[in-house]
Amino acid sequence: MKKTKHSDYFNKVKADHQSELVEDYVEEIATLFKHNGEVRSTDLAQRFGVSAAAVSKMIRRLNEQGLVTSMPYRGIFLTGAGQALAEKVAYRHRIVFEMLLKLGVPESIAHADTEGIEHHCSEETVKAMCHFLEQPYLPESDKQQSDE
Repeated sequence: MKKTKHSDYFNKVKADHQSELVEDYVEEIATLFKHNGEVRSTDLAQRFGVSAAAVSKMIRRLNEQGLVTSMPYRGIFLTGAGQALAEKVAYRHRIVFEMLLKLGVPESIAHADTEGIEHHCSEETVKAMCHFLEQPYLPESDKQQSDE
């Protein structure tokens, strides 16, 4: 079957959907760790409104991808790769949220919409949003250096 431009777009969306949950989890783990100093499966289950079994399955997946480490009764910790991904997602989240506010979207709706939109923005789109918002664009390497 011949590939079309439309099928390329569809395939990008499918790929983005595959990474959404991973991105949500690492972002939430980073947030919980920042605020609580620890992250437990029960915290994640409560935040996402899912069962402990669903969290356990996702933590195994994140562990296999090298994004977290976890030990029974010891909590969940992001690896360096997990922390880098969490920072990227949080940055993209903040830019998308600020963009929606600038467009006049009410804050409560902007919060909800950002949760979906952030996973589908390319770096070029984020860069354009930064330009529109008159904020510096911080590519991957610059974000990590500015946090040090």
